[in-house]
Amino acid sequence: MTGDQILIGVGLTLVLAVGSQILASRLRIPALIVLLPAGFLAGALTDTIHPDLLLGAAFQPLVSLAVAVILYDAGLTLELRRLKGHLRHVVIRLIAYGIPITLVLAAAGAAVLLGMSKPAALMLGTILVVSGPTVVGPLLNFVRPAEHLQRILIWEGTLIDPVGVILGTVVLGGIVATHDGASFHGLGQFLLSLAVGVIGGAIGTVVLWFLLRKLELNEVLGTSAQLATVIGVAAACNVVRDDTGLTAAIVIGLAVANLPRFDIPARRPFLETTVQLILGVLFISISATITPESLRHLVLPTLGLVALLVLVARPLIAFLASIGTDLSRGERLFVGWMAPRGIVAAVTASTFSATLAAAGIGGAEKILPATFLVIVATVTIYGLTAAPMAKRLGVTRPARTRPLLIGGDPWVLDLGRLLQARGLEVLMWAGSDQQREQIEAAGLELAPGEVVAAATGEGVQIEGVTAVLLLTNEDDFNSLAAVMMHDGVDGPVYRLAPPHPRHGVVAPYLGGEILFGPELSGAAIAQRYSAGSRIFTRQASGPAPALVGHDVLFVIRADGQLIPVTRTAEPDARPGDDLILLGPAGA
Repeated sequence: MTGDQILIGVGLTLVLAVGSQILASRLRIPALIVLLPAGFLAGALTDTIHPDLLLGAAFQPLVSLAVAVILYDAGLTLELRRLKGHLRHVVIRLIAYGIPITLVLAAAGAAVLLGMSKPAALMLGTILVVSGPTVVGPLLNFVRPAEHLQRILIWEGTLIDPVGVILGTVVLGGIVATHDGASFHGLGQFLLSLAVGVIGGAIGTVVLWFLLRKLELNEVLGTSAQLATVIGVAAACNVVRDDTGLTAAIVIGLAVANLPRFDIPARRPFLETTVQLILGVLFISISATITPESLRHLVLPTLGLVALLVLVARPLIAFLASIGTDLSRGERLFVGWMAPRGIVAAVTASTFSATLAAAGIGGAEKILPATFLVIVATVTIYGLTAAPMAKRLGVTRPARTRPLLIGGDPWVLDLGRLLQARGLEVLMWAGSDQQREQIEAAGLELAPGEVVAAATGEGVQIEGVTAVLLLTNEDDFNSLAAVMMHDGVDGPVYRLAPPHPRHGVVAPYLGGEILFGPELSGAAIAQRYSAGSRIFTRQASGPAPALVGHDVLFVIRADGQLIPVTRTAEPDARPGDDLILLGPAGA
């Protein structure tokens, strides 16, 4: 290819990767549904988006390192303390039962339906055992199932990827060795690959600990250090033993997420943007290698294989994994309806099929296009049906708001008690020990301090919280916390207004939705409370009446949604809603 063709190819790949993700976000569908057809069409219609020609022999090694970054990022979300009891048992069983059941059924289906040789069918079955957080995560964020179901599926998808890749490498080695007449010891090779990945992950963890704890790197350098460490360790592991870098990346991510006092910078937009860009580029590039000719005569047989995986294999695995656990019938059925394939399946298919084809294994040329079709079909099926299925099974999160109130003044405590009395699951936190004691004495749930500290200092997701109300008497804290917590809450973040537009160092200039009417700053509410005003509730029979000396603070809808009055919007009261008002005591 000429220099101009290479430039056009790289530029078009990036444009399609980002453009597909933007289009998917606007359509509110998983990005993979757009990325894979876009890459396939680009490869079929142009001569420039061909990664093998653009990068040559460097393509497959670069893909492996890119996937290592993706799995490291996924590992950062896996906190062991949140996976306990029956949840842990279910995850372990999903992996322990899922790998052999999927492998056997997929391999048998590939041999019968696709007409593959036994070695090629075995390889395809091994490739299809993986799932992946890059597909499962976005789907679950869209569906919003119960928190424990989301944890189960994210953990399964993240942990099964490196195990599946190592198993695939071992199976590949066994097929090639058997074809060449050499001896091969599968279990020993698997354990050796696993050991290389774990040791590499331990070394990478020590390196990151030194960089982040001892050198105290800032946020930008800290994020760069994470990427360099993960890529460097993954590359070294892959040199020692093929595809062990993915295991090392997961180990580093798990260690960073779970070791105490690991001073890691926030997972800021730079890392998240890098991962999203990598995902888009990989899916476009790999799907561009699929030719229309390779799909000919494979579509209908592969749909039969997909039906076997979706309707037989996955429900059986979910049933066996949930025996004796406290999952409800609906939750078991939902776990049995969520197993899309993603980037790791695509990457391994691209790598392994080329190796088998070079070794002269019959049917190896069908592995990549069949995997492509399985990915497209499973993502489409689950992407379009998971949300209605979750609603039908009753496993979605309730619409009822779960607010986190930060502040410990008397009026904040009364607000928390009142919201709790109206059926909301209120979580509270305050800065001083005395205020925290008062929160617990009032019968309100106190949020763990490390959770709030992590959310305000590192942007970590606060699980289960759907709205944050920053109600302290420190206006600058409220403003800064609103900015820091914006991406850590599955919902809006609100803050009190300062008493004067120019009050505070940063309060007048930072974000966060401003609560209540123009006259109701935090200081004004505290002053009125000291003068005898109180927070109380009344049921609405229509539009909120204008009562002298009373201000509407919140509206609680009949379904439990908490909607505050803000500087930019005042919710309409409907019959059956509850109004939260501030007014004279005894009114």
